[in-house]
Amino acid sequence: MSRFLLPALLTCSLVAAPRESHPPTDQRHFHPPDVALEDPPRLENPDSFSLIVLGDPQSYTKFDLNQPIFELMTAWAAAQKDQLRVKTVLCTGDLVEQNDLLTTHGGTLYEGGRNGNQTSQQQWANVSRAFCRLDAVYPYILATGNHDYGYENAENRQSRFSQYFTPARNALWNETLVATTSNALGTASLENAAYQFHDPNWGSLLIVSLEFAPRDEVLDWASRLISSDRFEHHRVILLTHSFLDTSGAIIESAPYAVAPANQGVQVWERLVRPSHNIGLVICGHSGDPQTMSVSRTERNADGQDVHLMMFNPQAISGWNGNGGDGWLRLLEFQPDGQTVKARTYSPLFAASQTTEAFSWKHDAAHEFTLTLAPAP
Repeated sequence: MSRFLLPALLTCSLVAAPRESHPPTDQRHFHPPDVALEDPPRLENPDSFSLIVLGDPQSYTKFDLNQPIFELMTAWAAAQKDQLRVKTVLCTGDLVEQNDLLTTHGGTLYEGGRNGNQTSQQQWANVSRAFCRLDAVYPYILATGNHDYGYENAENRQSRFSQYFTPARNALWNETLVATTSNALGTASLENAAYQFHDPNWGSLLIVSLEFAPRDEVLDWASRLISSDRFEHHRVILLTHSFLDTSGAIIESAPYAVAPANQGVQVWERLVRPSHNIGLVICGHSGDPQTMSVSRTERNADGQDVHLMMFNPQAISGWNGNGGDGWLRLLEFQPDGQTVKARTYSPLFAASQTTEAFSWKHDAAHEFTLTLAPAP
């Protein structure tokens, strides 16, 4: 039995929704299908390490037929831990399509009904089960999106997120989770959290995840944290749900009822631009059938480059499609301590020799190189 499997089995049994249990994780799901790939993912340099980015899962979780695709993705990610030297997996939020509906909208896959055919409890239970593949494998990091709050779309700040993703759920968070602040209801949660990693070539890395449209006090907390004596010399990656639109512009406003709230421009001006050590912002949220990835580079107050990256394939197969064709983003942090190679891969397409030729996107929007500034 895999040394990663037993803790995952135990964890999966503990994170079930009330009155609903998860099926046990099967060992074979930690290994990708036995396909002789012509071009499998591999590191350019054996001393690199990787991060895996999952875009918004909501279009996988809202349809029962799509949910196995997201579970294939998380199972594939678990299997790459050694091959790609993966430190962790990040998810851009919108884990579900509706946070708290007792019924469904009766949507039909491919035939309309964009809002799906699953109740909120079914959606949360299924996305939780998919992340069971990563429990005790990675200290994965989740942002929360607008659909993770309110009834359907951020009508308020209530979320079922903390019922399914508690700090006690994944033992590996004990090793990496270094700070949290309370959510809008005043309770401790992982909605705003910071995780620390170390690498001999990159030094200390801090990944900070924020709630959707973060409140003023959350931005103040994050600013104090990354400038504190403990973390001021860390390189910082910010994970937040909504920041760039599909044109690459920083989002200025949004029609959501939650208030007070800060959108992309406010997050940039109040947190990212003044900071000395945020070098990369990763977001999701935006997307359409033609666009799943945009990026741009801005300068912070010190004149250093800050790279902004939106990745969200949820609509690339159509709003009523399969949820995103299984696309995920691979980030290879090379051993020079400054170069990050971004690539875009679909383990769904790679699972068959018939479709393996389509498993990479090589155009400039989906394969590119970033140079991160040194730690201050």
